[in-house]
Amino acid sequence: MHSGATPASDSLRFQVAWEGQSIENVRTGQRMTFVELREEALRIDTVNPPTGEREPAHVHPVQESGAEVTSGSLVFEVEGKERRLGPGETIQVPANTPHRFWNNGAEDAHSIQWFRPALDIASFFETFAVLAERKQIDKRGMPKPMQLAVMVSEFSEELRPVSPPWPVVRALGAILGPIARRRGYRPRLSASQDAAPSSH
Repeated sequence: MHSGATPASDSLRFQVAWEGQSIENVRTGQRMTFVELREEALRIDTVNPPTGEREPAHVHPVQESGAEVTSGSLVFEVEGKERRLGPGETIQVPANTPHRFWNNGAEDAHSIQWFRPALDIASFFETFAVLAERKQIDKRGMPKPMQLAVMVSEFSEELRPVSPPWPVVRALGAILGPIARRRGYRPRLSASQDAAPSSH
């Protein structure tokens, strides 16, 4: 078993996720299967159980995203306005638009979600699922500061939180990122990686 530290190398730039992979975020209960993963687009078969947990509002700087609900219902908040989607209804979210979604209904919500282009958002989702499994996501739905610091530059094109403001998050990454890497924090995680870095 290794210590959790990984030498800096080009291998960290390679995509972790793969087409056909299934992951689960134990914090929210969301289950994802990457049914199509190409450079042009990512399509995800997604199940969201009813939950009081909500992910933070965020933007995808250069990706258009959207969803079609096939059963149950989802509430999308886009630029502060809420819209409920039921079976057969779709939503499209332009790039760089603040949004989030959740299921406050009585049954699981099943949907097909997409991102265009795919970039490496699938690897971000896998990393986030691993962090949730390790209980390294805080009450606001954010990674802890040292982990966030190494993810900032790695996934800056895929996703940026609305709060804290991006300039603050980017500064955090610049200051804490080198320290976090020396302590063994990885920007990309998968279930096959066996050890979490020490927090001290």
